[in-house]
Amino acid sequence: MTTGTPTTFHDVLSRRLRQDPGRPLVTFYDHETGERVELSVTTWANWVAKAGSLLVDELGLERGDRIGIDLPPHWLGTVFLGAAWSAGLVVVPEPEVGSDLAAVVCGPDRVEGWAGEAPDTAVLACALLPLGVRFKDPLPAGVNDVGVEIWSQPDAFTPWDPPTGDDLAIAPGTSQAELWREAAAGTLVGGGRLLSVANPVTEPASFCEPLTQGGSLVLVARAVQQLLEAAYTAERATARFPA
Repeated sequence: MTTGTPTTFHDVLSRRLRQDPGRPLVTFYDHETGERVELSVTTWANWVAKAGSLLVDELGLERGDRIGIDLPPHWLGTVFLGAAWSAGLVVVPEPEVGSDLAAVVCGPDRVEGWAGEAPDTAVLACALLPLGVRFKDPLPAGVNDVGVEIWSQPDAFTPWDPPTGDDLAIAPGTSQAELWREAAAGTLVGGGRLLSVANPVTEPASFCEPLTQGGSLVLVARAVQQLLEAAYTAERATARFPA
């Protein structure tokens, strides 16, 4: 898949939406809670559009701004990766409090640590509950509850300043074109299903390869080995990450 390799996230997602919009793209398991979520290409794209609109239209982020994604392995991590890249934002994996960030997306265990960065940094917190719902308890002042804010956003998002292949995708120095070129050169072929226990934020190849190569991701959080083998069979996975 080296000919006609896309150079931006928009190119990648547009091709997937044309080719197989109803196919599963992200299947998420949490072995500790028993949760299973499956998002088709279209459903995932809708979440990405809502998140992109939240970041840009609601919070005012601009192309080239740095966004920290401080989430454990979770399907929402893939959503905010897509949202960031659709808007030309630079993803900072495993960000540290005090970093130079325009925004940060965090999970429930990291809310208190990031709350002090608001309002200079837009802080978005994910409860990581099934269906992406809101926190049960109030959040600190200045912290945005993704489970509240995202639902009112539109299902389509078009950035007013679209990124190009030269825009940084991941700090410190991976461009969008480099990201998708590497993903297209990966080993997942023929629309395979990749079972992964890695965090897609810190190991973007685990998601970018399936997205680029017409495949899908089966992401398992807090994996139990016996259940992992059962999931590999049940989901008809064809490869593993790490291999």
